Amino acid sequence: MISLGVLTTYTAVVLGLMIIPGPATLLTLARAVSGGRRTGLATGLGIAAGDLFHTMMATFGLSALLATSALAFEIVKYAGVIYLIYLGFKAFVEKAESLEMPTAQVITPIRAFRQGFFTEILNPKTALFFLAFLPQFIHPENGSVIAQFAVLGAIFVGLSISVTSLLAVGAGSIGGWLRQNRRVGRWQGKVVGMIYVALGLRLALQQQ
Repeated sequence: MISLGVLTTYTAVVLGLMIIPGPATLLTLARAVSGGRRTGLATGLGIAAGDLFHTMMATFGLSALLATSALAFEIVKYAGVIYLIYLGFKAFVEKAESLEMPTAQVITPIRAFRQGFFTEILNPKTALFFLAFLPQFIHPENGSVIAQFAVLGAIFVGLSISVTSLLAVGAGSIGGWLRQNRRVGRWQGKVVGMIYVALGLRLALQQQ
């Protein structure tokens, strides 16, 4: 199975990416501020369900690829490393902007869940990220590839639910802090960029 070191690294990277304000974070906060905690929690659960969908697609698609050709799977992994490094440099050099929470109408929790879910699954960048990110922590020599994907996917979804729930509960104070510190967007891209590049380089060197 997956080693403790790999799980620790994976969890730390995922948490680092989730706690930095991004589209999912801002949408959850906006819904919670406008519609209350239940609506914010429903939005976060919808986003997590979308992440689960992408995890399943990556799991079965890439597992089938591995069963067909180990070389093809390695090509996908290296392509993922290149993509992560590209995302990192892009985020690092892009012009920084102030973070703004989207304007959100007051809607029911059920509708908020659906919106969060479809927003996540219809985002092609999210699909590409999962295809590039998850395979970097899969090692066929450690056992069932499907089981490894399932464990990593469950951790990702669990962390997503935890983080968005905390955001929904603390929406008032967190949203107020973001409004008072709009310049946070100026360092957001730098931090995200460094995480992507560091992860890509580490994995590239590790696989040589």
